[in-house]
Amino acid sequence: MIFVTGGSGLIGSFLIEGLVQQGHCVRALYREQVPVLPGGDQVEWLEGDVLDPVLLRKALQEVRYVFHCAGLVSYAPQDEALLKQINIEGTANIVDACIEAGDIKLCHVSSIAAIGRSKGENLLTEKNKWDAAEDHSAYASSKYWGELEVWRGVAEGLSAVIVNPSVVLGPADWSRSSTQLFKYVFNENSFYTVGSANFVDVRDVVEAMLRLTFSDISGERFILNAGQLSYKEFFEEAAACFGKKAPAVKVPPVIAEVVWRLEHMRAWFTGGRPLITKDTARVAGKSHLFQSDKVQEAIGLQFRALSDTISWSCRQLQEANKGASKPAV
Repeated sequence: MIFVTGGSGLIGSFLIEGLVQQGHCVRALYREQVPVLPGGDQVEWLEGDVLDPVLLRKALQEVRYVFHCAGLVSYAPQDEALLKQINIEGTANIVDACIEAGDIKLCHVSSIAAIGRSKGENLLTEKNKWDAAEDHSAYASSKYWGELEVWRGVAEGLSAVIVNPSVVLGPADWSRSSTQLFKYVFNENSFYTVGSANFVDVRDVVEAMLRLTFSDISGERFILNAGQLSYKEFFEEAAACFGKKAPAVKVPPVIAEVVWRLEHMRAWFTGGRPLITKDTARVAGKSHLFQSDKVQEAIGLQFRALSDTISWSCRQLQEANKGASKPAV
């Protein structure tokens, strides 16, 4: 039996589909409503979340492998406490349940946000050290401290691997996580920021997770990254696939700094959520390249070309949203 958290998310949904296709028995957590997924009718769904340690101990009965995909991605100041709860406490609960159950291998989905970034160093690997004195976002810190819970488990005898994907691309809910980038282009927004981002295909992330988990590898972390594109390049490729007009108005860093401050004030006065935060504005201006040689050497994984990933994602999203002139903002 295999247990999956975060089954309704981008990575989790593709992972469950892959596990079912391989003939595995899958048990997965859901909240409020059972996700509609390919192969989902063959899954044993369990209502709850990772903040319930009693439920997790029950969920791991007869389980041999655990894929911990659940996590919160947010740069909004209002979510700082929730980030700690889900990404740190939730991971600690998973680790504790795995240790108590015994004879379980854990695959933990972290993020490149948890990779240390030394000043003046643009090529980053798994060996980069985390500097607590640096100015990290609450999201990055929560993913780093979540990883520390996994390393604690490894020290106590748990078999585990950690994957650190970059921005994961694939067809999913328009309104969630990285898929919002495609929605932004589809809606023909005008602005783009300077800077670059690292991207990876969700299918490659799932393939890496499966190979690493069903191997003898343990106590290792692996960056999953297919390459780097500037935001301008990404938007232009996606727009060409959608047949839309690409964002053409560049927002200089100094303007981005003004905008996030104005958004912070607006959110404070209205009680709403800022569209742009200090962290999103500053992350967008960075151009670190994350190296994925380690996973390629360990399991022979070859990443798909980003151009193929973008075109595939756009086609799937267009098909899913056929008949709508614009997705909901």
